[in-house]
Amino acid sequence: MLRELRVENLLLIEQAQLRLAPGLNVLTGETGAGKTVLAHALDLLLGGKAKQSIVRPGAAEAYVEGVFDLPDQLRDELADRLAPDATELILARRVTAEGRTKAYLNGRSATVADLSTIGGSLIAFYGQHEHRKLTLASAQLEILDDACGPEQRDRRALFGTQWSALRAIEDSLIALRESASTRERDLGLLDYELAEIDEVSPSEDEETSLGAERDRLRNLDGLRRAAQVGVEALLGDSGATSVTTLLATAASEAEAVVGADSRLDELAARLVAARYEAEDIGADLRRYGEEIEAVPGRLEEVQERLASIESLKRKHGGSVASVLEHARVCRERRDVLSGAEIALGSASAELEAAASELEITAKLLTDARRSAAPILAQGVRERLAELAMQSAQFEVALIPRSERGPSGDESVEFRIAPNPGVPAGPLREVGSGGELSRVMLALTGVAADAGGSRSDASLLVFDEIDAGIGGHTARAVGERLRSLSSGRQLLCITHLPQVASLAERHFRIAKDTTQSLATATVETLNKAELVSELVRMLGADETDRAARLHAQELLKAA
Repeated sequence: MLRELRVENLLLIEQAQLRLAPGLNVLTGETGAGKTVLAHALDLLLGGKAKQSIVRPGAAEAYVEGVFDLPDQLRDELADRLAPDATELILARRVTAEGRTKAYLNGRSATVADLSTIGGSLIAFYGQHEHRKLTLASAQLEILDDACGPEQRDRRALFGTQWSALRAIEDSLIALRESASTRERDLGLLDYELAEIDEVSPSEDEETSLGAERDRLRNLDGLRRAAQVGVEALLGDSGATSVTTLLATAASEAEAVVGADSRLDELAARLVAARYEAEDIGADLRRYGEEIEAVPGRLEEVQERLASIESLKRKHGGSVASVLEHARVCRERRDVLSGAEIALGSASAELEAAASELEITAKLLTDARRSAAPILAQGVRERLAELAMQSAQFEVALIPRSERGPSGDESVEFRIAPNPGVPAGPLREVGSGGELSRVMLALTGVAADAGGSRSDASLLVFDEIDAGIGGHTARAVGERLRSLSSGRQLLCITHLPQVASLAERHFRIAKDTTQSLATATVETLNKAELVSELVRMLGADETDRAARLHAQELLKAA
């Protein structure tokens, strides 16, 4: 139950505090006074979208807070977020003038999704245009499935999962069959490309090594000549005075005066070392020149090998690494195609099993709907009779789908004949606004009796669902609302005095336009004020004696 609703700086309302009673609560006021502002406040507690335009001009933020009794089920679900001795649940929402929003659960930060989940289990909201949703086939199917009981929700969820899985298997089979039609051609192309790569069998190390060898083979003459010139200069093979001879002479002269000057002694040692180093280099150059050989045709072989590697690189990405990666992908693809027949058989078997499971669940869905449809229709007819539609016929028709969908094998169509002697037609084509409102109220009553999902909430909010209704029908709607409020809490935003007179608690919203910024206030009416409000709702002046007597009679009859 909603104990208290607090609103600050929300559109016209600067500050309001409503303490709701068990049973039927009504909210009335002149058109444009801001009755729907409170409906919007409750929508914010349900995680509804917040716009910066809802903040009262000049205010920094709007604030909405609802104080609820704490149901045992939510106490268990929210145990880690509530104090052990908590007896109430407080949902709150702040909206800044810039449009930013914050949510709270018992004073702690929460998410909008938290409010949506928790608030949805506490409040069922029936907006003033919601009866129009009854014309949608999807909404009608939801209502029928609710009437089937909680097991139907599990069946429908299971069916949706199975249906999606079956579609995925079917898509996979289509892809496998399409690939099978081009399998031989693709395998041939893959085998050709792999054979071409395997024949060359390139590697990055080999490419580097071959490049170096090619450069050496192209410069053999220059290499030999460089070695020969070095040998002659260092060792004097051609008879000329060599570097080593000159170094030996210089070293001998320096050694002759060893000990005379330490600086020269160091230089003499370096000359001796340079002589030996020159002799070693010369010997190495001689050996290098003698060892330079070229196998006949080797340069051509190296160049051909490099050309083969380069050709593969041009075809498959520009590098040896990309060639090897292409080969890996080709092998994987070849393995897939090679196993396509096995995969096709496996997927076909999987499809058959999935279809069989789906068929079982579909039958359970359909059987439950067939059983619940006449019971739902009868319940609605009984309640329509209580709502001044005694002669109305109401039917729940199951229409087989031409193609199975994610919700089952059939769609649902609500049909109504408001007047006797007229065949029942689709609700979307036959029902007027007032009739649709009464059908929705009748359906709500049936769902409440059956424990339907939306009726599980302890607070039901009706925002002008009595639009288009008047006279004796209005009284019947009021009685139905009061009956529906037995054992739960209803808040009804209404313009009908017949409905308002039946309330346990009556709130009136009034707009003051005497200031530059209009302000709406909400007050709880006492008995004397209640008569005046009913007179206003009857469209009469406060001094109208007959209207006051009528208002008093309405209250007495309640």
